[in-house]
Amino acid sequence: MALAKRTLGTGPAALEVSEVGLGCMGMVPMYGSVDPHEAQATILAAIEAGLTFFDTADVYGAGTNEEFVGGVLRAHRDDVVIATKFANIWLPDGTRIIKGDPAYVREACDASLRRLGVDHIDLYYQHRIDPNVPVEETWGAMSELVHAGKVRFLGISEAAPETIRRAHAVHPVTALQTEWSLWTRDVEDDGVLATTRELGIGFVPYSPLGRGFLSATIRSEGDLDDTDWRRMNPRFQGDNLQANLLVADAIHDIAQAKGVTASQLALAWVLAQGHDVVPIPGTKRRTWLAENLAAASIALSASDLADLDAVAPAGVAAGTRYPEAMMAAVRR
Repeated sequence: MALAKRTLGTGPAALEVSEVGLGCMGMVPMYGSVDPHEAQATILAAIEAGLTFFDTADVYGAGTNEEFVGGVLRAHRDDVVIATKFANIWLPDGTRIIKGDPAYVREACDASLRRLGVDHIDLYYQHRIDPNVPVEETWGAMSELVHAGKVRFLGISEAAPETIRRAHAVHPVTALQTEWSLWTRDVEDDGVLATTRELGIGFVPYSPLGRGFLSATIRSEGDLDDTDWRRMNPRFQGDNLQANLLVADAIHDIAQAKGVTASQLALAWVLAQGHDVVPIPGTKRRTWLAENLAAASIALSASDLADLDAVAPAGVAAGTRYPEAMMAAVRR
């Protein structure tokens, strides 16, 4: 079954993409070790399957992710939509700064274009909000990039409702990207989803499989590679992990009864939330890609959705979705 199309944004800000995208963060070592040949094959298999929407960021692997993804996608440039992001900078001592001043916006865009090896970025996100720079200034510079032909559409990530409105007033926002899954449903209650729908902004959920946890294959911290950053995530630690396993197991039981995998059920749930929603599950292996894409053909009944709401209501996850210092940078 071929992937259908969905549209992010409305009017002149409308961007058509495949109903499922590919999160490419794991194409460099962040979720454990990577086989670059398999990662490349996964991207090519995605294109062959009709997936058109590829997501990266300048901070992933300190730019190496953009270089890798761009190196694979350049030969297929006319058939793909490339999204990347700016604003996060990891310093050598492990601390992070967030920059959104106009000069840096222009500098970051030019650097991403060089690494990707393309003459324009299809969707350019402000990855995090700089608390020291009014969002109007950041978005004024981003809008200039559109007028210069370096960027086609603009997006924003992990922003609060009022910030989304302020950015949208400067230049139409095509997509809001944030975490959304059966494990992370705060957007349904904190005004973010309501704001995007009021303004006609598309929604791009990242980690729709709960960073792989909803696959029901991670049972302990020992299941994660020593280099896997999820080891630092509170939800994958100690008592939080044990509590969260009960949720993952309940979802797995529903999936088994329906004859699908837990990952497919979790992704089908996200897809069922509306045609303005385009999830970007991440994988670096063709096996998981095929499993994820098959989720697009799964129809969930009202009863299925009610069963999932019962076992995975908003707020069910134990632990924050990032360590404390990183949580401070979301919903600004």
